[in-house]
Amino acid sequence: MVSVALLAAAAFLSADERSSKRDADLLKQKVATITAFRGRPSNQIRRTSVTESEVNAYLGYDGRSQLPAGVVDPAVSILGTGRLSGRAVVDLDAVRRAKASQSWFDPRNYLTGKLPVTATGRLQTSKGVGRFELEAASVGGVPVPKLLLQEIVSYYSRTAQNPAGINLDDPFALPARIREIQVERGQAIIVQ
Repeated sequence: MVSVALLAAAAFLSADERSSKRDADLLKQKVATITAFRGRPSNQIRRTSVTESEVNAYLGYDGRSQLPAGVVDPAVSILGTGRLSGRAVVDLDAVRRAKASQSWFDPRNYLTGKLPVTATGRLQTSKGVGRFELEAASVGGVPVPKLLLQEIVSYYSRTAQNPAGINLDDPFALPARIREIQVERGQAIIVQ
């Protein structure tokens, strides 16, 4: 009886893994199609639906190599009515070392190790520009102020072209001639 249960569980996990890989591959195909549409002049509106499971499968299979060192296990929840939530395990020691503060009042000095960081907010897009409005953030399940989340995001998004990293309040251009992104429960619709 136990062996039958183990075989059933193994078959279920194997099927789930295949479906996740299939979802990751499907998202890669959709991204390629969205990117290809960028180069074609057209007056037609193109809509592409992207599901939460496709995004998370992609992050699990193919997105790892695109994440900065110190950020692992990312996941996105598409909550609907424009709302999103993201989560990742983040190495907070690297952030703390970058801003070496000795003050007892600096909350970064109490955040050590690798902890889950979560942010929830509303994505607003229009006319090729997006903006994320933060509603709540937490580190290790403890609510944190926006300023602390900003420190973490800035540290992990720094590049040679943008040494200060991403500012949570800054609007951003949507790539590939994307006009807007409609966020519905469990999916986002890319409008080009």
